Order: sequence, then structure tokens, then C-alpha cells
Amino acid sequence: MPTFKTIRQTAATGLASENFIRTLVAQGKCPGIRSGNRFLVNIEALGEMLDAESRRKVVRE
Repeated sequence: MPTFKTIRQTAATGLASENFIRTLVAQGKCPGIRSGNRFLVNIEALGEMLDAESRRKVVRE
């Protein structure tokens, strides 16, 4: 079962900064669910997403 935490709790884990997580939520890219007026982040899915993103090759022109 996935672990869900608030944005502030997720930032406290050191996975990403609170500002970065809030930006992902605003862009609709952060894995998680809305519960009332809170957004609960799926910790495992966010970690996997960031890991996959860091492994992508960056092509600069």
C-alpha cells in the first residue's frame, strides 16, 4: 500500500524541497490525491518519478 504524506511532510523527508513539490502539484505532475483542501503526495510514486527523470538523457542544442 502506498504511503501518502502532506507536501510539508514530504519535503521533510529530503526527497525534494517544499517549493518544488508545490510547483509539481500546480502543474498537475505530482503523483497523489486531493483530500479536502490538502494534497497528499504518494511518496513512492514521487521517488520513482524523480528517479526516472534523473536518468533521462538531456539533449542540449
